Order: sequence, then C-alpha cells, then structure tokens
Amino acid sequence: MRTVQKRLAAAAIILLFFALWETSSRLYLVNPAFVPPFSKVARNVWRMAAHKDLLHHVALSLFRASLGTAIAAALGIPLGFLASGGCERLRIALGSFMDVLSQVSPFILFHVLILFMGIGELPKVTIIAWACVWPVIFHTADGMEHIDRLLLKAGRGFGGGRLALFFKVILPAVSPKVFAGIRISAGYSLFLLVAAEMMGGESGLGWLVSNEQRNFQIENIFSIALVIALLGVLVDGAMVCIQKLLVPYDLQEYVNSSQA
Repeated sequence: MRTVQKRLAAAAIILLFFALWETSSRLYLVNPAFVPPFSKVARNVWRMAAHKDLLHHVALSLFRASLGTAIAAALGIPLGFLASGGCERLRIALGSFMDVLSQVSPFILFHVLILFMGIGELPKVTIIAWACVWPVIFHTADGMEHIDRLLLKAGRGFGGGRLALFFKVILPAVSPKVFAGIRISAGYSLFLLVAAEMMGGESGLGWLVSNEQRNFQIENIFSIALVIALLGVLVDGAMVCIQKLLVPYDLQEYVNSSQA
C-alpha cells in the first residue's frame, strides 16, 4: 500500500512539474522562445524520431553506456571482493589507492584520453567505465564487510570448502549490494556519456545537443533533453527489474529480522 502511495505521489509531482512548465510558457511567465511549452516539446520528440536520425543517436548512446557499465561491473566486482576480502595490508593499500583514484575528475581524464586514443569510441567507453567502476567497487566491498557472521558460521557448519562457502553464502549475501552499485553506475553512465559526447564526439545524444545548440534550435534541445531524462528513468527501471529477477532476496535483512 505504501509503495502504491509513493508511486502515486511521485507521478503527481511529475505531472505538476509538466503542468507548471506548460502554463508558465503559455502565459508568457517565461519567454516561449527560450522555454517552449511542454506540449510543443513532446510533439517535437515524435517529429524528430520520425524525420530525423534521433533513434540512431539514441541507440549509439545506449550502446556506449551499456558497454561502459558492463566493463565497470566486470572490473569492479572482483576488485571489490579483493579490496575487502584480502589480507589486512592489501586491504589498506588498495583502499587508500582507490580512494585517491576515485577523486580524479572523469572530465579532466577524458581530455587526457583523447590525446592518446583520439576522438573515437574507445575514449568514450573508457571514461564511462572509469566513472562507473567506483560505485561497483565500493558497494561490493561494503557488502563484504557487512556480511552477517551468522551466515558464515552456518555455511561453515555444513562442512563446505572455501569455494562452496563463497558461491553458496558470500556471493548471495553480497549480491544485493553489488546490484545496487551496478544500478548507480548505470544511472551515471548515460548522463556522463552525454557530457563526453558533447566535448568530443561526432554522434550520440550529446553531440546532437551540441549540434542543435550551434544552430540555435531551442525546441530540439529541449526535446533531446526530455529524451535523455526518459532514458534515465527507463534504464533505472530496467535495472530494478533485473535485480528483482536475479536477486529477489536480501539475506542481511532476513538475518536481522530473525534476530529481532
């Protein structure tokens, strides 16, 4: 019941925002030349999808963001386990090193990558993987550090080896945290990619925004921004569905509730 109420409240806030957008532009509270009405922007999205190559740029941006997120997950999950599950000296060394690296601005790094890799697909995907790997690492490490000891004792009590303990107890217990990190990374990837495409690209939604800005096509800019926001919501919803499908449990919450 509470979930339904929250969703209805969120939908009401979104509708209120669009209504204020529409009325403020229609009533000339803001200049319609710079902030066109929402209805015109929404119609323009369909027009651009039908008569321009908007869908092509959407597909390119989604591919780059998905590839960068997949690379971040493939690298971040093992590094997260290593940073929290190794010996104490290794944990301290890796923790300090990763804390420093995670503070490096991806936009500054992007310009460095362009010098070595040129303007192409590789620097864009690399910068997305760089920015997205840190939430995966830190959430995986946090999940490892907060595994309930009762779960580990129960796993050892069944007489399984380290490998069996990892796959049957540790990995299922950490999976909710891992997917939370991947979900955050998926949200980062699309918006960071748009910024990267604006700075150095010849295709994608970011490049399309820059191109329309140079031609002073305000309505098209708002339409593309609306598409980007919509994609962000869809990507987040897709990640939630995947998490519920693959990890429909939270062993930490189960243990805590059993102890209450």
